[in-house]
Amino acid sequence: MAKTSLIVKSLRPPKYSTRVVRRCFRCGRVRGYLREFGICRICFRELASRGELPGIKKSSW
Repeated sequence: MAKTSLIVKSLRPPKYSTRVVRRCFRCGRVRGYLREFGICRICFRELASRGELPGIKKSSW
């Protein structure tokens, strides 16, 4: 879990567009962020395995 101060800081509009910090809205993680869903890979896996992400299912072959 990211520090609350860092999450609040990332929500503020940046001075320059290249300074945008994308964080997972659930846990605040910076690395492993999936833009399409707005969450990190860990939260994506948890939500997908519970079936809470529409259109996503675990592949098996």
